[in-house]
Amino acid sequence: METILECRDLTKKYGSKYALYNLNLSLERGQIVGLLGPNGSGKTTLIKLANALLRPTSGQILINGTEPGVETKRIVSYLPDRNYLGKHMRVNEAMTYYNTFYDNFNLERASQMMDSLDIDPRSRLSSLSKGTLEKVQLILVMSREADLYILDEPIGGVDPAARDYILQTILTNYNENATVLISTHLISDIENVLDRAVFLQEGQLVLNASVDEIRSQHGKSVDTLFREVFKC
Repeated sequence: METILECRDLTKKYGSKYALYNLNLSLERGQIVGLLGPNGSGKTTLIKLANALLRPTSGQILINGTEPGVETKRIVSYLPDRNYLGKHMRVNEAMTYYNTFYDNFNLERASQMMDSLDIDPRSRLSSLSKGTLEKVQLILVMSREADLYILDEPIGGVDPAARDYILQTILTNYNENATVLISTHLISDIENVLDRAVFLQEGQLVLNASVDEIRSQHGKSVDTLFREVFKC
C-alpha cells in the first residue's frame, strides 16, 4: 500500500523540552489509525506538524511525499480538539464556507447528514448543544473527499449516543484509499473501528501495530495493552 504519512527522525523541541524526539513512523492508505498516548506524549504536536501549524526542529514529516504546507492542506481534512468556527455563524453558512474554501467538499453529502440528524441549517452555532456542535464540525470535516482525515479528540465530552453517531459517520464517509488518524483518550469506545494503533510516550514511538497483531501476539485488547504499557 502507498504511504500517506511518514515521519523521518522527526523532532520538535520547545525550549529545553522535547515534545517529539527522532520519531520514525509510516502510515499507509486505507486505514483507521488510533493515535494513543498519555498527556504530554506528543500527540497534539504531531497533529499540528502534520497540519503545518508547527515546523519541525529537525527531521522531516511528509504527507503523501510532500512536506506539510499549502499543497497538503488540499488533501488533509483536520478536526481540532476545540470549536474552530465562529459561533455567530449559522449551520448553512458554515457549509457554504466549506464549499467555497475546499474544492473537494461534498455539499450534498453534508446536507444529507445534517438532515438525518434534524439539524436546522438556519441554527446559529452558538445555540447548539456541545454534542450537536461536535456533530456539525465532524460532518463538515468528513464531507471533504480527502486523502487523510486527522481527528483530534472527536468524541471527547459528548454523550454515548453522540459517540456512536460520530464513529458511524467516520466509518461510512471515508473512501478505501484514504486514512483516518484519530487521537483520543477513550480507547475502548473507538477500538472496534480501528485497524491500527500507534502508541506514543514522551515523544517517542512505543508501538505501531495492527489491531489484529495486538490481539494475536499479546492476547489483549488495545485498551488493555494501553493500560499495561502506560500503567493507567
